[in-house]
Formats: sequence, C-alpha cells, structure tokens
Amino acid sequence: MSSENTPDDAAAKSISKDIEPVLKGWDYESGTMNVRKINGLDGVPKLQMRLDLGLLQMELIGRPDGKRPHGCESLLEYHQDALEDHKRRNGTELGFYLTREQCQALREEAVMYYHRYLGLFVLEDFPGVVRDTGRNLRVLNLCSKFATEETDRLVLEQFRAYIIMMNTRAVASIECKDGDYPTALQTVKKGLSEIKRFFARFGQESLYGQSHEVQVLKSLGRDIRKRLPVNPKQQLQAELQKAVAREDYKTAARLRDQLKEMT
Repeated sequence: MSSENTPDDAAAKSISKDIEPVLKGWDYESGTMNVRKINGLDGVPKLQMRLDLGLLQMELIGRPDGKRPHGCESLLEYHQDALEDHKRRNGTELGFYLTREQCQALREEAVMYYHRYLGLFVLEDFPGVVRDTGRNLRVLNLCSKFATEETDRLVLEQFRAYIIMMNTRAVASIECKDGDYPTALQTVKKGLSEIKRFFARFGQESLYGQSHEVQVLKSLGRDIRKRLPVNPKQQLQAELQKAVAREDYKTAARLRDQLKEMT
C-alpha cells in the first residue's frame, strides 16, 4: 500500500479549524450581548453569540446543541414522556422520581435554553423567548415535584422569578407589537402576581418589593399605561379631582357639567 498522500488528503490537512475568519469584523463588546442569526452549512438558520474568547452557536429549533437524547427533542421531553407513561401504567404519579444525576443533566440542558432565549430577546424574537422560558419553567416544576434529593428540588427555584419576568416581558412585547396594550398590561399584572406567589411560597413576602424582576415588570407596566387609549370620561374625572384639590371651583363646575353631558 502506498504511503503517499493523495491531493484530497493534502487539501484536508490544509483546511484550518481556526475560527478567526468567522470572527473577523465582529468584535466583542464588553457589557453588550452580541448576537446574530446566520445560515448554517446545512441551510438551516442558527443563532450565534459573540463571547470574549470566541463564539457560541446554537440551533434555533429543538435543543440548542442539536442533539436528540433518547430520540426526544430534549431530556425534558424524555422525562415528561416517562412521567405520562408511568401514570398510564399505574394510574398515579406516585412512584415516579428523578435521580440526582437526572436533575443535574436537566439543569445543564436548561442552561443551553437560557443562553438561547437571552440571544433571542436581544433580536426581538419574542415567540422564541416565550417558548424557551416556558420550557425552562417546566424543568423547574418537574424537578421541584419529583427530585429525590431536596437540594435538587430547590436549587433551580432561585431562578424562577427571573424566568417568569423574561417570559412576561416577551408575551407583553408581542401584545404591544399587535397594539393590544390593555392585554399587555394584564399580562404584566399576571407576571407580578406569579412572582408574588413565588415569594409567599417560601415565606419571603418582604423580598417582593426589593426584587429586581418586580421593578423591571413595574417599569414595563408604566410604559404600557402611557400607550393606553385615553378614556375621555376618566380624563375629565382626573382633571376634576385636581381642580377640587387646588380649590379651583369654577373649573370644577365646568368639568362636572361636561361629565353630566357625557353620561
């Protein structure tokens, strides 16, 4: 057998695996999330995130690393299917559990989705953010209910308020884009209620007002209120209250007459 290299072998050896050409012209900016969508060699869009020492590339659909554990879209789907199968066979959830190793694998998988939904939020792909944050909330619910170790049941709970906040922002952003500001405001209120219940569940109601996630959602709520259609009657009532407060009775009388005409 000849030991001489063929032209194809030489070409293969000459191909560099250096990622510098990919990063050329895309400098890392500290304090900023640098993300972009590109078309992969397979023709499928990918999400790239620029890091200080390179980049992170993720699939936009399915598990971010493109793998299908146990033939399922993700480990979460695999364990959810296993739970449903257990319920069909036994008629109850009792007896179903997640081991320490399984919970660890679920946490590592959730980090992948975390990176992706952060990138998608920057790109204003809000449906993708809703999908991935909702999915990670299901991981928290599964582990908190079925993990055999108390540590595994609680360790992810520290992120629940944050994930609720990101999910709420994404849903409200979609509704605002559609011009449905009243519904968006209700979405924000619902998110705040969920976070309040979370703190109450652990007896930490006092932390609700100090929560960064709560402040973000309250700020979003204020912005949405500014965009709400003005109700003429409510506006007159507000002006009437101000007139009475400053003892401008002539203006107050005029405003009362206008309110009567409206009713």
